Amino acid sequence: MDWRITDAVIPASFAVAGTIVLGMWIGSRPPIAFEPRVPGADRPTAAAATDPSDQVAPTAGKPAAGPGQASKVAGRWPWFRGDHYDGICRDPTPLARSWPPAGPPVLWTLTLGEGYAGAVIADGCAYVLDYDEHAQADTMRCLSLDDGREIWHNSYPVEVTRNHGMSRTVPAVVGDCVISIGPQCHVACWDAKSGECRWLIDMVLRYGTKVPRWYTGQCPLIDGDRLILAPAGKVLLAAIDWRTGRPIDAETGQAMTEGPDRRALETPNPHGWEMTHASVVPLEFGERRMYVYCTTDAVVGVSADDFSVLWHSRDWTTQYATAPSPVALPEGQVFLASGYDSKIGTLLLQLTPSPTGFDATPVLRLPPRQFNSEQQTPILWNGHVYGIRKQGGGKIVCLALRGTELWNSGRDRFGHGPYMIADGVLLALSDTGRLVMVEADTKEYRVLASHEVLENGVDAWGPMALAGGRLIVRDATRMICLDLTRRPD
Repeated sequence: MDWRITDAVIPASFAVAGTIVLGMWIGSRPPIAFEPRVPGADRPTAAAATDPSDQVAPTAGKPAAGPGQASKVAGRWPWFRGDHYDGICRDPTPLARSWPPAGPPVLWTLTLGEGYAGAVIADGCAYVLDYDEHAQADTMRCLSLDDGREIWHNSYPVEVTRNHGMSRTVPAVVGDCVISIGPQCHVACWDAKSGECRWLIDMVLRYGTKVPRWYTGQCPLIDGDRLILAPAGKVLLAAIDWRTGRPIDAETGQAMTEGPDRRALETPNPHGWEMTHASVVPLEFGERRMYVYCTTDAVVGVSADDFSVLWHSRDWTTQYATAPSPVALPEGQVFLASGYDSKIGTLLLQLTPSPTGFDATPVLRLPPRQFNSEQQTPILWNGHVYGIRKQGGGKIVCLALRGTELWNSGRDRFGHGPYMIADGVLLALSDTGRLVMVEADTKEYRVLASHEVLENGVDAWGPMALAGGRLIVRDATRMICLDLTRRPD
């Protein structure tokens, strides 16, 4: 197993490019003119089919410092779907239940490269993996939570052509690091304070990953000292030491060192199952901790201990594309949703212990008219499932665990927009930029506040981030930070 890491120090041949990148300030770039696109309309690019033998791993540059300063506002939204990977913000900051006629205060606005990459928040900073089309580089940006000014940025060169946008994923902040996965499956570790790139892995070169048709949507999963990846190439899942980028030794459980007869903590992939746009999800059931992932041909549960396959089900396969991640329900149930094919809705699997691990039995199927989701992952909250159903234009729905609909948003449509739950309310953003606050209960769809926060918004699909009452949302080319804090009477 070749686990050598790309040197993070920029060679002399990249010095000129680094100087150019240093001069580019994100807020000064003019917006890109483009027409809204319907998901599925773009064709996969040739980049996804490039022969790995012709590729060379990129090398990151040196960070460029900006004028921004970290905020003193407390709170964290450290990775995709928050602390518990469930779309629920547990920050104690109370949120205002009504907004002034002008909407919630906008703290800052800035322009990004076209895409859907969401931000994370930690230590008074917001981090987002942008794509700089001019420099042709995946670019990690560290921003002040107070005013959006850039604290630092750093990048590595990679060609990403516009293919339903360019940026995709949400990074993860762990320890003093920021971990990112780029659209072409590059995994990088950045120093959260300085922006130095500590290591960089190309999953195509290391694992033989096939980049999905609209680039990868997989976000990093952090589990203790481990970064869990689903390369779905030579191996299905892999454990990486997030501090060093080295594989985890299957015997010692520590970062692997060079030597004979060492085995990395990885899951074999004898069936050749491939990567989807979904992310890996942790699940605990039957005194076993596991990682659940939707491949192109099956959904699989992998042991967190030895990375053996505990169960798999071919009752759930990718018909066209899978973007929502699995949702862990109580008592060993797994909720799966998709929406790219008009016949695909929802599948509920029940795990039961077996001599070899677990059996995964389908116990419920919902047709698209009851529930389906093309992009966003539903939320389990107080024993019910909340989500935006693609069928019918994107209504918010509240479902009982057996699939019974308790309410929907009626004429309010949200398209493929993101949503989260915080302080007992559901926050949903339409894909045209209208933010709605709804009471998160099972009685009825009751709107508490609503405002068009992204005027003339286009493809506002990027996941939200919320900490300290600051909500970060985006559309295809703009990111804004809103103050939702409840003011004292």
